[in-house]
Amino acid sequence: MTQSKTKFKYILDNGLVFPTIMWLFSRLLIIVAMLLIAPSLPIPENAQPPTFGWDVFYAWDSVWYHRIVVVGYEFINDGKQYSVAFFPLLPLLTRIIMYFGLPFKIAATLLNNFAFLGALIILYSWVKENYGRSAARWSTVVLAWFPYSLYGTVIYTEGLFLLFSTAALRAFDKKHHTSAAIWGILSTATRITGVMLIPAFLFVSWKQGRNLKAYLASFAVGIGAFLYSLYCLIKFGDALAFVHVQKGWRDSTGFAAEGWWNMLMQIILGSPLLFGLIVISGFLLWRFRQQLADIKLRSLFYFLWLLLWFSIGEPLWLADSNPFITIPLIKIVIIFGGLYLLWYSRAKIPLVATVYGFFSYALILNTGLTLSVERYAYGIVSLSVALGLLLKRYPAWGYAITGFSAILLASLAVQFSHNQWVA
Repeated sequence: MTQSKTKFKYILDNGLVFPTIMWLFSRLLIIVAMLLIAPSLPIPENAQPPTFGWDVFYAWDSVWYHRIVVVGYEFINDGKQYSVAFFPLLPLLTRIIMYFGLPFKIAATLLNNFAFLGALIILYSWVKENYGRSAARWSTVVLAWFPYSLYGTVIYTEGLFLLFSTAALRAFDKKHHTSAAIWGILSTATRITGVMLIPAFLFVSWKQGRNLKAYLASFAVGIGAFLYSLYCLIKFGDALAFVHVQKGWRDSTGFAAEGWWNMLMQIILGSPLLFGLIVISGFLLWRFRQQLADIKLRSLFYFLWLLLWFSIGEPLWLADSNPFITIPLIKIVIIFGGLYLLWYSRAKIPLVATVYGFFSYALILNTGLTLSVERYAYGIVSLSVALGLLLKRYPAWGYAITGFSAILLASLAVQFSHNQWVA
């Protein structure tokens, strides 16, 4: 018996097994929610009934990537939306996979899913090297089960971007500058947020007194974005076409103070009772945090919180009927709670992860929008590292948070399969 437990523990400690298990079960939850649960639920207004097949992974930005693969990039500087806003690596790699006979929806879905698995494996390895197995497990759990990990399964760039950016950060942290440059180039060819690796690498190079190779690697990261810019110059006569096209989605830049204030008022005034209960429960949680070491009291608190959520609020797949409990509250907690977590953990996580996190926040909070910012924040892997280290200290809370995140993940999956906007 002891030998069997030892063998099982050895297998579980393998750097491939644990991330793969987390990936497999979290993806199964999404698939079950989309293909089995969603068809049996009422369809909200302006939503579509889900179909049983690959189509459930295809909506919103997926359509743009499909168009790029089929007809190529399009752009006219007339303030309308065009496909040039989306960076080329996902469509390029999808096109390569399609040469083996797979249709777009299958090829792109498989690509994003297996890239997300790769991101989990690299994250586990990186955190384990620096902080041990327990922290590595919790960081992997956070990335795999966080509600917006949905975008590591549907046809979006989250899986690819997390794979490349995590690999780049890990390589630079270990002073493998050539590898960091290569992974960084792939990151900036996947999403514009990848360019935040450049100032992060430069700052760390200066702060740690690294050699010339580190500075060259830092600048080399921008080659992915530079090549795309060169393509835009040749095809459209505008090297910054992917920037200028953003006018089709927004009419301003900078910090969206009015949008965040309106969101806060929506939370406070939309359901004063729930807001008051959240504030009171938060205070009681802090006040009696020592007493919550007792498992019975802690379990009671978890149960009451879930009861509060489901009794006063609406589930996410009915988001249109109660916008208070869904998007605004979750968005504010993720964005500003994540920013505080990053600050709180700044001396605990690798310096390059900290600096990259703050630069990424600076970019996503100055787009002039509050739309999709929570999804972009999820793509900052530094937050998963920071939360993983925190949950290592408080594992009981980790189990509760993971369980609640799984509920939200399933809810978002249902909503996406109904072709509703999630983030």
